[in-house]
Amino acid sequence: MPCERKPMRYGHSEGHTEVCFDDTGKYIVTCGSDGDVRIWESLDDDDPKSINVGEKAYSLALKNGKLVTAASNNTVQIHTFPEGDPDGILTRFTTNATHVTYNSSGSRVAAGSSDFMVKVVEVSDSSQQKTLRGHNAPVLSVTFDPKDEFLASASCDGSVAVWNIEEQTQVTSWPLLQKSNDVINAKSLCRLAWQPRAAKLLAVPVETTVQLYQRDSWAHVSTLSDDLGTQAINIVAWSPCGKFLAAGSIGGLLTVWDVESKLCVERQKHEKGYTVCGLAWHPSGGQIAYTDTEGCLGVLDGLSSSSMSSSTTAAKSTKQAPASYDNLFDDDDDNGPMDEGVSEGARSPANNPEDDDDDLMPATGRARNRSAFLDDENSLDTGSLKPGLDKFGDDDDAGSAIVPPAGSAAPLRPVYEGPMPTPPQKAFQPGSTPAHLMHRFMMWNSVGIVRGYNDDQDNAIDVEFHDTAVHHAMHLTNTLGHTVADLSQEAVLLACPGTDELASKLQCLHFSSWDTNKEWMVDLPKGEDVRALCLGQGWAAAATSTLMLRLFSIGGVQRELFSLPGPVVCMAGHGEQLLVVYHRGTGFDGEQALGVQLLQFGHKRQQVIHGESLPLSPKSHLSWLGFTAEGTPCFIDSEGVVRLLNRSLGNTWTPVCNTRDNCKGKSDHYWVVGVHENPQQLRCIPCKGSRYPPTLPRPAVAVLPFKLPLCQTTTEKGQMEEQYWRSVLLHNHYGFLSSSGYEIDEEGQSQAQKEQQELLMKMFALSCKLEREFRCVELAELMTQNVVTLAIRYASRSRRMALAQRLSELALEKANQLQGEEPQEEEEEEPLQYTRHNTGYAQSSSELGADRQHSSHRQAQEEEVEEEEGQEEHMDVAESKRQRLNPFAKGTAASPEKPSPKPVSKEGRVNPFKVSSGLGKPGSAGGQPRVTNVLDSMTSSSRKPTALLSSSGSAGKPNKTPVLKPLAPRPKTKTQSTLLHMSAPKAANKKPAEEREPAVCRLKQTEAPPPASPAENVENKNPKTGFQLWLEENRKIILADNPELEETDVIKEAMGRFRTLSADDRLSWTERAKGQSGDVADMKKRKRGEEESRGDKNGQSEADESSAKKKKPLDTSAKLSAFAFNKN
Repeated sequence: MPCERKPMRYGHSEGHTEVCFDDTGKYIVTCGSDGDVRIWESLDDDDPKSINVGEKAYSLALKNGKLVTAASNNTVQIHTFPEGDPDGILTRFTTNATHVTYNSSGSRVAAGSSDFMVKVVEVSDSSQQKTLRGHNAPVLSVTFDPKDEFLASASCDGSVAVWNIEEQTQVTSWPLLQKSNDVINAKSLCRLAWQPRAAKLLAVPVETTVQLYQRDSWAHVSTLSDDLGTQAINIVAWSPCGKFLAAGSIGGLLTVWDVESKLCVERQKHEKGYTVCGLAWHPSGGQIAYTDTEGCLGVLDGLSSSSMSSSTTAAKSTKQAPASYDNLFDDDDDNGPMDEGVSEGARSPANNPEDDDDDLMPATGRARNRSAFLDDENSLDTGSLKPGLDKFGDDDDAGSAIVPPAGSAAPLRPVYEGPMPTPPQKAFQPGSTPAHLMHRFMMWNSVGIVRGYNDDQDNAIDVEFHDTAVHHAMHLTNTLGHTVADLSQEAVLLACPGTDELASKLQCLHFSSWDTNKEWMVDLPKGEDVRALCLGQGWAAAATSTLMLRLFSIGGVQRELFSLPGPVVCMAGHGEQLLVVYHRGTGFDGEQALGVQLLQFGHKRQQVIHGESLPLSPKSHLSWLGFTAEGTPCFIDSEGVVRLLNRSLGNTWTPVCNTRDNCKGKSDHYWVVGVHENPQQLRCIPCKGSRYPPTLPRPAVAVLPFKLPLCQTTTEKGQMEEQYWRSVLLHNHYGFLSSSGYEIDEEGQSQAQKEQQELLMKMFALSCKLEREFRCVELAELMTQNVVTLAIRYASRSRRMALAQRLSELALEKANQLQGEEPQEEEEEEPLQYTRHNTGYAQSSSELGADRQHSSHRQAQEEEVEEEEGQEEHMDVAESKRQRLNPFAKGTAASPEKPSPKPVSKEGRVNPFKVSSGLGKPGSAGGQPRVTNVLDSMTSSSRKPTALLSSSGSAGKPNKTPVLKPLAPRPKTKTQSTLLHMSAPKAANKKPAEEREPAVCRLKQTEAPPPASPAENVENKNPKTGFQLWLEENRKIILADNPELEETDVIKEAMGRFRTLSADDRLSWTERAKGQSGDVADMKKRKRGEEESRGDKNGQSEADESSAKKKKPLDTSAKLSAFAFNKN
């Protein structure tokens, strides 16, 4: 039954036009010389969707929803299908591409170009390219072997070549075509086609015939011709089943052959006789779409395989029956006597291409029923017959009289069903673009840029420095053919691969050398090639193909060398650190199995990371490796995830950023050039539709922020947690740098510390609001001792007594730790010992110094807290809960408060949580004793908060007042004695009743001078301390003695001197600061009298009684406070 030729449709302007179907067969897609791609739902579609891809579109291919086009701007680009959105550039040529095609799986695209080159590009990663060089004229067409091992190409130089894709070598070549100088002048487009499924035959249109060549042997096996065809065949296309071959000729003749019988089963003439230049089979095999050189589209409909094969079925079935049944029973006999009746034609590989296929794979190239192949060797069940159905026709082939068996004579053998190994990633240089490019970046890092040019005119290397003060730009002729480079503040390091005659060379331009010879070169042993290299401070390293790592000094002295556990992938150097990544083994299912080593070349050489595996994202590969500007190792994988080494957590890798989150399109990427921890930024180049940037125009660098992938970062809690842990992680480098003996930015460090503590306090306040008291204690464990004191005050203000009690125990613990750390620090006199950053403990004197600088800021905040709390007192409880405020609100000045006497219980207890700056609070209203906060009406000495907040000021000096032994195993610092009373309730509960009172009295003595007098509250108006006043007057003397001191050192020196003053002198300075006049003498006498009577229990109890009498009005609240803090 003849097929139906539908009338032609106008599709594009006059010129070369191509056509294909989508995977489902629902759409016909055409492209033409008007630069448009049109998507037709059928031939009758009056309004096809149009996508413009350039001035002209030379070729197109479509698979897996990705449309690839070769356009006139010398690029091969991808668009999404059917949306038509641009999805990036796959590859570029120096002239226009002439033909593009997909492999059978859609994972690769091959493109031939007028610049004589063929490129094979991975669709998922366009940087994975293979270039096939060997043609001497423009390429006419390309086609993939369905098994993805070979690629065939035809060229204007008259040859048809077959290439091995992986080895990038030519397997064979046939001089079949007429030579021409360009595609336009070629007699035929010679569009080759490889037989689908079986992959046995390659069809080559030669003049008016189609020549068939056999795979592997590359022998010519048969010729298809038609007596009516008088003009050259332009294009051939196989039916999806692999049985029929269609051809379109220059004269407009369309022919379909049954390949096995070599008979012409269909013949149609173009209605106007124009040249057919595009041809495509519908995936079902029942339709052929074709286009001509006038831009028109036509369809042949009704090509059913049953009708076309009916003419040959009878002959075939009689011939094949004996052979088929013999194969069922004669498993071991290839050429049994029963086979003699089979004609030579039926046995020939061309006619029955499956006969010599002994690997039992069906025509699709994969097993339909794997269980059949894993069966017992001698049994053949019905399952094992099924795969053969589509070898001689489709499963639904109505014309087939006999279903032939699958069996070939070879015995069945098991098939591996496990995960497939991943090809190992090739070695690369971080910060470089692929080596096959003619103009490429050989290195782009924080020092500068090394560009390589390799074209007809010039093979050269340009070195440019971001900071020209380091060195001026350099132009080097690349006579040796260097392919890898690195750049540092001291030198440029280059390396070239070896050839048969020449060894691989390592060349170094040591431009920072002080002598005149600034260049050295080393030849590697024969057969050893440099795969990766890097520069550090005073050293260079090269990893080679023999799994060797060689170290050199920057002046060219050979140093240590050692073996690597696997083939190197890449290296990076920074200061005295060397980071090496290599293959630990074979990865499976798209994974790479990479190992990492980190070596330190300081005074004590050591290996920090011992070949642990590098954690990549699933199914990704490594795309960049290096160090941050501060010296922390980091790497980026092909999924765009940036991971940073966390030294404080056992050298683990933490993801800090995902560049894909910032990409607009699927095929957009960021190409990283540098990472900075302070300020926190990732410096990279946005690449639209590509993984790497072109050298021209010069790419612009963008800056991306860091963000840890914590859970629920949309909530306030999640955001603060992310900020805190990011700050901790990205300031770990201070500890590493100081331990390595580098100078560090102390101001930046104290700023980071302050920022972290503020975040902790905000989270603490939030947890208090949410009534999560256990969480509050967990947060307090991360705080420094001084901030815990603030947290205690916040908890007591919030009427959370149990929480305040727990925090006081924690504060005491922290004070003990601080006490333990201080003596060591004094002995070492190190400027910085920044350890245990993660736990958030106060670590060192410099850190405490930083706290001291912020103490005035904190005092102001405390004053504001108190002021607000004072306003809350006359509201009901619910209102006061709602009014909790942020203890870090930036308050600068606090309004003066009315003084109030200090309540003291009969036993002489004091409030352990009140650490205010001498601020009083108005007494509670008599009518509502329960609603008001007992703690608000208690005050402490004005000097004590300073002791707490600038704890290093008093740290290390033993307390001058006598201390009772039972509670104190050793003399405590002022800081500790201030905090000691916080555990008083606990200790007191454990002691017998008669011992308890003296202990409390002792705490009273050590903690609190007499109750705050009205005069002391002048401090609110004039917040200067006695020390500040003393420093103002004595600053000149200190600077005269030590003119080179910095501001912080001046304060430290002044504190030391101020401490040596007698107690009276210091007191007088404090009083002067407060502006007291009338009560000064009185105060002194009282103070002196109190000091004399210290340790005298009777005197003390009398004083307590008298003070209790003075405070009679507030005795009820005093009892309440005693109850709150010292339950028996």
